[in-house]
Amino acid sequence: MRTAEYDFFLPPGLIAERPAEERDISRLLVLHKNGDMEHRRFSDLPSYLAPGDLLILNDTKVFPARISARKPTGGKIDFLLVTRLPDGSWEVLSRERYTGELVIADRFSAQMALGKVVTFRGGTDLQKMIWEHGQMPLPPYIRRTPDEDDKQRYQTVYAEKEGSIAAPTAGLHFTPELLGVIRERSVDIHMVTLHVGTGTFRPVKTETVEDHIMDREYFEIGPSVIAAVEEARKNGRRVLTVGTTTTRTLEGYFSGRSSLLPANGKIRGTTDIFIHEGYRFRAADVLLTNFHLPQSTPLMLTAAFAGRKKLLNAYKEAISAGYRFFSYGDAMLVL
Repeated sequence: MRTAEYDFFLPPGLIAERPAEERDISRLLVLHKNGDMEHRRFSDLPSYLAPGDLLILNDTKVFPARISARKPTGGKIDFLLVTRLPDGSWEVLSRERYTGELVIADRFSAQMALGKVVTFRGGTDLQKMIWEHGQMPLPPYIRRTPDEDDKQRYQTVYAEKEGSIAAPTAGLHFTPELLGVIRERSVDIHMVTLHVGTGTFRPVKTETVEDHIMDREYFEIGPSVIAAVEEARKNGRRVLTVGTTTTRTLEGYFSGRSSLLPANGKIRGTTDIFIHEGYRFRAADVLLTNFHLPQSTPLMLTAAFAGRKKLLNAYKEAISAGYRFFSYGDAMLVL
């Protein structure tokens, strides 16, 4: 497949700059296997769930990974924390190949090497300093400065394990009350963890889809989740994955496209699985997701699940109906 076949035009005014006033009042486009569509609200999601269904969520927590600092000359430099390295330093993304000292705040400084690695100084409670002085890593298409409200709204209500530099956005629409309604319908809710890194959002720059290579991302799955998915599929019960990150976590494990690490009673490792058309899904029966960027890997995963032509037709319908797109935008349920 050619990457250009996953392109579409989105009017800039449909990019959601801020979240909906309430999480579950976001719109929900329901796409059926035959191509039929329904326009609903996210709060209507429970009506599409049946007793015995499995709802799988990603409980990763986003941290304020965007850091602004000053060079000794007074020049400003911004960088994004990506991965903490074994020696305690951080792999970062920066527009500059700077090497030298950086001052972030009083008693909080760092040394940068070639714009790629940062070693912090300034006390033992580094995470506290990052939360105090960092900003939430909103995507670049949100053209505003992150504020304190984003530390709560660019986060799912069930976020628990810190480690992501982008939110698993399909989960942003859930509220504790809605999850309670879903449980009352005898739907089993399970958690997995995938820390969203560069693998999820790195753009596809290859002319051919299959030539793109995903960066590895860390995941954890409890053995009970694996057992529940296997039992559900054996007994004809549906597995609903919330977001492309949850989907990649399960599919990476069940397809063998993961590298497992030693763990006590836990399945953990990294995956670089790239799901595109032609892939056979091993775990997901229903997909809940947001509206994705043109030519992006999350869009390609959704196209593999729904069918490219049906998906792009649904996107055309969503654009015509004024749906809000991307991270803080509306949602889609693919049955």
